[in-house]
Amino acid sequence: MTPPSRCSDCRTAFGRSSNLAGRSCNHARERPFTCAECGKGYITSSYLLTHQCIHTGEKPFTCSECGKGFTQSSHLQTHQRVHTGERPFTCAKCGKGFTQSSNLLTHQRIHTGDKPFTCSVCGKGFICTSYLLRHQRVHTGERPFTCSQCGKGFTHSHNLQRHQRVHTGERPFACSDCGKGFTQRCGFLGHRRVHSGGRVFTCVECGKGFGTSSQLLTHRRTHTGERPFSCCRCGKGFTCSSHLQTHQRIHTGERPFICPSCGKGFAHSSNLRRHQRVHTGERPFKCPDCGKCYKSPEELTSHQRVHTDERPFRCSDCGTGFRRSSDLTVHQRSHTRERPFTCAECGKGYITSSYLLTHQCIHTGEKPFACSECGKGFTQSSHLQTHQRVHTGERPFTCAKCGKGFTQSSNLLTHQRIHTGDKPFTCSVCGKGFICTSYLLRHQRVHTGERPFTCSQCGKGFTHSHNLQRHQRVHTGERPFACSDCGKGFTQRCGFLGHRRVHSGGRVFTCVECGKGFGTSSQLLTHRRTHTGERPFSCCRCGKGFTCSSHLQTHQRIHTGERPFICPSCGKGFAHSSNLRRHQRVHTGERPFKCPDCEKCYKSPEELMSHQRVHTDERPFRCSDCGTGFRRSSDLTVHQRSHTRERPFSCSECGKGYATSSYLLIHQRVHTGERPFVCSVCGKGFAQSSHLLTHKHVHTGERPFTCSECGKGFTQSSNLLTHQRTHAGEGVSVALSLSRESNRHAPA
Repeated sequence: MTPPSRCSDCRTAFGRSSNLAGRSCNHARERPFTCAECGKGYITSSYLLTHQCIHTGEKPFTCSECGKGFTQSSHLQTHQRVHTGERPFTCAKCGKGFTQSSNLLTHQRIHTGDKPFTCSVCGKGFICTSYLLRHQRVHTGERPFTCSQCGKGFTHSHNLQRHQRVHTGERPFACSDCGKGFTQRCGFLGHRRVHSGGRVFTCVECGKGFGTSSQLLTHRRTHTGERPFSCCRCGKGFTCSSHLQTHQRIHTGERPFICPSCGKGFAHSSNLRRHQRVHTGERPFKCPDCGKCYKSPEELTSHQRVHTDERPFRCSDCGTGFRRSSDLTVHQRSHTRERPFTCAECGKGYITSSYLLTHQCIHTGEKPFACSECGKGFTQSSHLQTHQRVHTGERPFTCAKCGKGFTQSSNLLTHQRIHTGDKPFTCSVCGKGFICTSYLLRHQRVHTGERPFTCSQCGKGFTHSHNLQRHQRVHTGERPFACSDCGKGFTQRCGFLGHRRVHSGGRVFTCVECGKGFGTSSQLLTHRRTHTGERPFSCCRCGKGFTCSSHLQTHQRIHTGERPFICPSCGKGFAHSSNLRRHQRVHTGERPFKCPDCEKCYKSPEELMSHQRVHTDERPFRCSDCGTGFRRSSDLTVHQRSHTRERPFSCSECGKGYATSSYLLIHQRVHTGERPFVCSVCGKGFAQSSHLLTHKHVHTGERPFTCSECGKGFTQSSNLLTHQRTHAGEGVSVALSLSRESNRHAPA
């Protein structure tokens, strides 16, 4: 056997002369083998051959397990230990195994404390050159590894690789017991201890076990109150750096975790995972008590406290208990008045980030939660959930006293005060109490005269938004509450519900005087005034009394001339919505109310009822002065003015008075010269439609009024009446008297 040769410089022994020659070249800095591509030199031809594979891209050594290629056989040999699990290089101190000797050498420096690689800037030492190189990027700010998706830079390649899993959703480390995936190996190993029970790091304060020493260190800060990681923006402290990093995204607005389904961003990966279950419908966490499923373990834990009524988080100021620590944190801000989340647009502060996010929708106009039934948008999911109960009819909050159901718990709470008589909100002006703040706010406008809700059409002001909304239906003609039985529409829900009782027979409020039934107590109260003669609502102009406030309001339009109900076809105005509806049938030709006796049709139920009295000859409205009967109450009212000489409708031009508003309207055309009723044959205009109808007989030759005695025809009923007196032999004075009585009411 040939004795080993020794290097003359370092005295290292070599078994082969070629190895000794390589070492000598190393001392002499000699590089005899040069790459023709880049000019780089090597001490051996084999090193040069390996280097040339970089230029050619050749990887001649391939793994038989996974197909991965390598430029050197030694690299392939090291890689194969990944598949075999072989770790031939073992630490003599702790027994930890390694696949490469260089890794073992680096590891041993942990035990010896040797840190031969020192930073020239701060003097910090490292156990290997790669750690030093990574550290130096802290000083230079260099981030050479950039994400191609979002452009974020990293100081090390494995950090970039881990970050890219955020975009791809890849979780390569999967638990074989429960299937849970992890983006990092350290998280996976820590999770494995949950199944194996390997919690070797125990807290001396509470005895809780942890899988890693770092987890124990973070946990111990909950006992000591230490928060070493502070936010530079707001000063808030955190027990670990990852919590600080997540918190800082509140200030920067960064949401790096993007949902691939809807594009929504999140500040934390766990929030993204929970959100994705909205799309998949997955609820993997099931309550063992009621079987209800949840999207996250935190939601399940919080829910289970509903069954146990456990409230482990107590407020130190007022003693109130909470099921979740986050609820306690938010509650404590009610004592400290802290508003850490501030709107960048208006500067308004909020106690939670979710409140801020909801508020920002006011500035952006965004309504991300849309109803699938009607398309209406909402800024909060809870508002959408409450709204959907309008379509489903669900009322999950029920009063224990009367059984009435509500769509919201707050409405139930307010309702219960009706039973208890509690009125905690008091007016500072008059001392009147109210069951909720909105009622108090509305009441205070009585004192201030404020009407903040104004109609854009007519400028009328209202004290409450729903009154404005109801009023706007006057202009639009909208009747959103429609009866499914008869098709009748209503502008208000209360009117619709009252009408429904007509079909169902639910007239639970009965008059003790006449036995007539009503759907609501207010209708019964109004009806009873017809028996008592009570008219509590009086007109301040003429003193006339009414049984209900709505009738007074309609009457006052006679004095003010207000006609808020406008016909969209001809522009004619009306004082009451029912008059507008009746008028619109003039344009449409609709006559939905049919007489069962003669099949004649009418535009309103009142006209039909009045007509039917022609068949029955019923005249239920009697004059108390002369006993004359009338088919309609309005005819009796007009007739009574012949006894009282009352002329409530006065012309503003000449002061002449009339018994009815229609007579006044006809009279006013004398001053204006208006003749709205035009003959289609000759173009002649008339102030009244009856005059036009009589005139048309000139063109048609029609004489519809015929004398039963002699058969003579007339174009007007008054001419027939005068003619018939020639047969009856009545005196001229009688005819003249009747003529004057008729003319006294008619317009000049």
